[in-house]
Order: sequence, then C-alpha cells, then structure tokens
Amino acid sequence: QVQLVESGGGLVQAGGSLRLSCALSGQSAMIDNMAWYRQAPGQQREVVASMSGGGLIDQSDSSKGRFTISTNNAKNTVYLQMNSLKPEDTGVYYCNVIWRVSLWSNPKSSWGQGTQVTVSS
Repeated sequence: QVQLVESGGGLVQAGGSLRLSCALSGQSAMIDNMAWYRQAPGQQREVVASMSGGGLIDQSDSSKGRFTISTNNAKNTVYLQMNSLKPEDTGVYYCNVIWRVSLWSNPKSSWGQGTQVTVSS
C-alpha cells in the first residue's frame, strides 16, 4: 500500500498564502496521477489540481493563476502552493494518488487524512 500524510493547512487571511505537502510512503509503486482535492462544508469533494506521472498538469478554473502543484525530485512528496487565497478556498484539502505495482497491475487509489484550510475575510 501507498500511504499519504498531508500537512501545511491552517488559518490565513484573504490574500495570504499556504503551502500544503503530501508525503508518500509504503511500497514502491508506479504513480499514474497525483492530485489535490478540496471539500468545502456541505459540498462534494472536487479536484483542485492534478499532475500525471508524466508531469502533465490540470487545474480547476478557480485555482488557475493562484495555485501550483509540484513534486520533489524523488516524487515522494506532492505540494500545493496556494497564493492569493480567498474565503471560498476554505475547506479540507485531500491528497490523492493513483498508483500501481507494475504496468500490468490494476491501478489503486490512496487518500490522505486531509488538512483543514480556513481563509478569513
């Protein structure tokens, strides 16, 4: 299994910045996709930004120009740099990784426990 642990959430004023981290651990795996999701109170979980194993990035319209997804060289940590934060960015942020043991195995999904981000106006 691949385990994920997020960190970096907190309370910030509108216009501020936060950097979320997601540390991967566990068995060696091929990464198909890494993503950050947000779940606002009473809302469904929605993708904020994602990066394929090949480095292709996709982002929600609301995060473009403000948020940046990246990894370290070892690809065992995923970051989400969030700038110009708005109150509507408030929610629990989850890291998700789609991985497989080999090219011929079925993909699996791992989720972190989530980290709270609160943006005050």
